[in-house]
Amino acid sequence: MTSRRHRLERQLVRIAAAVLLSAVPSGTAAQETARPFRIGVINAAYAASHPTVEGLKIGLEERGIAPGRDVTFDIRFTEGKLDAMPAAARALVAAGVDLVFTSQEAATRAAMDATSTVPIVFTLVGDPMGAGIVRTLAQPGGNVTGISSLQIELVAKRLEVLRTLAPTVRRVWLVYSGDERSLRPMIDRAFAAAPRMKLAIVPKGVRAAELRQVLREVRRDDAVLVPEGSHPDLAVAIIEQARASRVPAMFGTALWVGYGGLVSYGPDYYAQGVQAAGLVAKILRGARPEDLPVEGAEKIDLAVNLKTAELLGLTVPRKILLRADAFRR
Repeated sequence: MTSRRHRLERQLVRIAAAVLLSAVPSGTAAQETARPFRIGVINAAYAASHPTVEGLKIGLEERGIAPGRDVTFDIRFTEGKLDAMPAAARALVAAGVDLVFTSQEAATRAAMDATSTVPIVFTLVGDPMGAGIVRTLAQPGGNVTGISSLQIELVAKRLEVLRTLAPTVRRVWLVYSGDERSLRPMIDRAFAAAPRMKLAIVPKGVRAAELRQVLREVRRDDAVLVPEGSHPDLAVAIIEQARASRVPAMFGTALWVGYGGLVSYGPDYYAQGVQAAGLVAKILRGARPEDLPVEGAEKIDLAVNLKTAELLGLTVPRKILLRADAFRR
């Protein structure tokens, strides 16, 4: 009887152990059930392969976060339509993304209006404090952090490069989208820097439809400076009109020099995406956006379009050629 009871007890122990083991997933099963993080993307690009997004993907891979395995992307690009951004942002939040990645001020604002809890990491915002996106650079607050494209810090150098390349210029039209809210500090910095270069600054907020009329006011020995983050349609229109009118135009990124703009000095879009990946990786691993200081763009490039310079009758100085990436189309 005692022997039978012992056998029964041992059998019950084995059954209980089997039940407990079946309730604990193996390491492989746990990995299979863990879903990848979902990153929502909003920008005004005309294709999903915006340089900041491509940079973000590579930057995450460099940090051990592989697309498909560890993270997936839901990319909403609005083909230049800023009024489509709020709906895109709301759709991403409703879809349950774990983080929203934005490019430029309008996309960042749309994301902020859509959620106060989902982390947001921005790029291509010229003055995050001036735009009211963050409280301070060191302590952003809320659910937002990102990469500043240094609009204020770079404007004096942009004027200097423009003056060096086109030495007869005496007046610079600072033409920007009428929707921009954060340009006042940059405009003030441009006014402060202009006298030592013997330049006059003419700020002009316009809609794309008004641009042709505005550029009719541009005279010989004038130039145009297009701030970083301007609406894509505005930048394209300025390139076309500036080339037709033989007016030097300075841009904030080499992207527009590749399309025929004369010269640019500013952050590389792809590099901003790579840099932002560091912030994204920290957030996906548990950090809070409010604890991650806004970073300044680390890679600043000078670019010049030699064909456009020839069209405008400008000789590119050797000191610019030695530093710049040259475009010939």
